[in-house]
Amino acid sequence: MNLDNKKLLYKIKLCTIYIMSVMYIIIGIKHFTDLNFFMAIMPPYIPFHKELIYISGFFEVLFGLLLLFNKTRKIASWGIIILLICVFPANIYLYCSDEAREILKITKDQALIRMPFQIPLILIAYWHSSNNDNYKLTLLNIAIFIPTIIYFITL
Repeated sequence: MNLDNKKLLYKIKLCTIYIMSVMYIIIGIKHFTDLNFFMAIMPPYIPFHKELIYISGFFEVLFGLLLLFNKTRKIASWGIIILLICVFPANIYLYCSDEAREILKITKDQALIRMPFQIPLILIAYWHSSNNDNYKLTLLNIAIFIPTIIYFITL
């Protein structure tokens, strides 16, 4: 791959970093401004619902901000990966709970479709953590980035 292509791919990656940063910050703020949305998808077996929603919102904002800076990007990316894994039970609960889906006005099929989107988000965060880009990983992430973002914007 020539230098011009490397520069182009780096610029595309940088754009995805900025977009994801803004999205994590916005979603993190939503944890504080729309608590009921997140309360609806909290599994009943997990205690301290409000506190955990506020904590996860705080970390989404923090990691979104840290993602902006090269020096803290790796920490932010791995923090995002851990956060995405930690909140996955809420997606499972949303799929299993008629009440949660009714509150969010989504179908069981929509809840099911939502679950696998954690995988591209984790892959994108992993890609953002790396300074040494693997060409195939870069192309994969560019390919999954747009549909993933479109999906989440339309939620």
